[in-house]
Parts: sequence; structure tokens; C-alpha cells
Amino acid sequence: MRNRISAFALTLLTSTALAMAQSASQPAKGLDSQATLRIAKAVQKAIYTLPNYGVFDDIHFAIQGDTIILRGEGSRPTLKSSAENVVKKIEGVSAVKNEIEVLPLSPNDDRLRAAVYVRIYSNSVLQKYTSNRGAGARLWNSRTSRLTGITNDPPVGYHAIHIIVKNGHVSLRGAVDNESDSAIAEMQANTTPGVFSVENNLYVVNAPKEK
Repeated sequence: MRNRISAFALTLLTSTALAMAQSASQPAKGLDSQATLRIAKAVQKAIYTLPNYGVFDDIHFAIQGDTIILRGEGSRPTLKSSAENVVKKIEGVSAVKNEIEVLPLSPNDDRLRAAVYVRIYSNSVLQKYTSNRGAGARLWNSRTSRLTGITNDPPVGYHAIHIIVKNGHVSLRGAVDNESDSAIAEMQANTTPGVFSVENNLYVVNAPKEK
């Protein structure tokens, strides 16, 4: 639970900071920093609590005045419209520019999502980053080489490490406690059969400070 709260808080903080930084270069249209912060927190919460937002999606945003720009990737077309619908209802938001990319519908990418998920969340070191605690191994069907509930019905629960797959290429997003865990996650994804490349975009909470 501690890891869940810290990772969520960190992602909220970094997303909010990014949104405020990007909004600072645009006309504020009457919004002060407190209003911008309130809107940023509300947007982040609205996205994170979407029932169809899961481990195979990654959505972030920017604020330009009273306009929200949604960016990132969604594994299902419904997520793009769902995110826009909840964000445009937030008080103080006058417009939403939806730049979320809907990932290709690909059986091979679906297989890779399943395989990378199992490789990462069945690892004893990385199980602390999900509320499922290793459920991936139990979900895997060795006979059909499939994970029950991929893309259209992804694994439920909290996942600090998100797995974005596009045309065989994998990107890891989210936050982990230390560089060792980040390296293990990258190695687990890299050694998954069929993966073309892995881009490690995990934020390290306790990264060594530069001297």
C-alpha cells in the first residue's frame, strides 16, 4: 500500500508540475496558479479513476489557459473518448484537445502485452508494484499462450509499471523505487520472446542525486 500511494502521489506531482510548466507559457485567461493546480489534480484523478484505464495505457496532459491537451496512448478506442468526456466536465475547463493515440489493433501486440505483463509482474522483486501480487503467473494459460483478459479486459488492480506496446516495440512507463528495480523491469521486458525493442521511461523515485 505504501508503494501504491507513493507512486500515485509521485505521478500526480510530476504530471501536475508538467502541466503547470506548460501552462505558464500560454495566456492564463484569468486562471491563477492555484486554479491551475486544482484543475491539474482534478484531471489526473479523473483519468486515473476511469474504469477502462489500465496497465496497458498511459495518458498525460498539458494545460494551456483553460484548455486541457490530452496526450499519450490508449490500448482501446473507448479510452480516448472516455478520457475526453470526463475531463471536459471539470469545473474551469472550457475546451479539451484530444491527442491521445489509439494503439493499433494487433494480435501480436496483444500477445506481447500478455507476455511482458507476466515477465514483469511474476518477478519476485517487482511484485510489490501491483496489488495483484504475482497474479500474472496464475492468469497465464500455458496451453494457449494467452493471458486471460488482455486489452479488452485487462488485469485489474493497481500497477505502478505500465506496459505500452506498439508494433512489437515496448515502452515502460510509471515509477519505481530505485534504479535496480528499473533495470530488472527493463531486462524482463527485453528478454520476452518477440519483443523488438524496449524503451525504459520509468521514473526512479530514489535516484542518486547528481553532485
